[in-house]
Amino acid sequence: MVVIKPKISTYVSLGLILAVLFTGLILLLRDFAYKGSFGLWFYLIACSLITVVILMLLVKMLAGWRFITAGRDHIVVRLPLKRLTKAYPVSEILAWEEEVILANKKEFRQVTIAFEDRNSIAVSNHEHESYTELVNYLKKKAGKQMIKTKKA
Repeated sequence: MVVIKPKISTYVSLGLILAVLFTGLILLLRDFAYKGSFGLWFYLIACSLITVVILMLLVKMLAGWRFITAGRDHIVVRLPLKRLTKAYPVSEILAWEEEVILANKKEFRQVTIAFEDRNSIAVSNHEHESYTELVNYLKKKAGKQMIKTKKA
């Protein structure tokens, strides 16, 4: 049984970045309220930009919070924030593909699995634990559905 879950270190680092952004937004709004050191246009643009970045990071973190279990000829996807659990037999896998990208002498890997009900999941080696075990499981159980790609 392979259990794929998010890496805590990824969420800690994203949380620290969010804390810095929130602090910057609060300090910027406080400066606007008390001092008004800059022009109104600066506050409007800066606060809007920081808010958009905060929202994008929050969506990224919340959308990626899922647990996947592979074993016994099934893949179970659990999304705790949506309170959704979906079990897929291995026979319902339409296709799966592993992408390998080399950047800055590091190898980034991502596997995307498409199911018959038009849902798909993506798991990466930098954001999830037990990535290699999942790929080995897919090669063993669903080797025929693998889409061969070249390294980028």
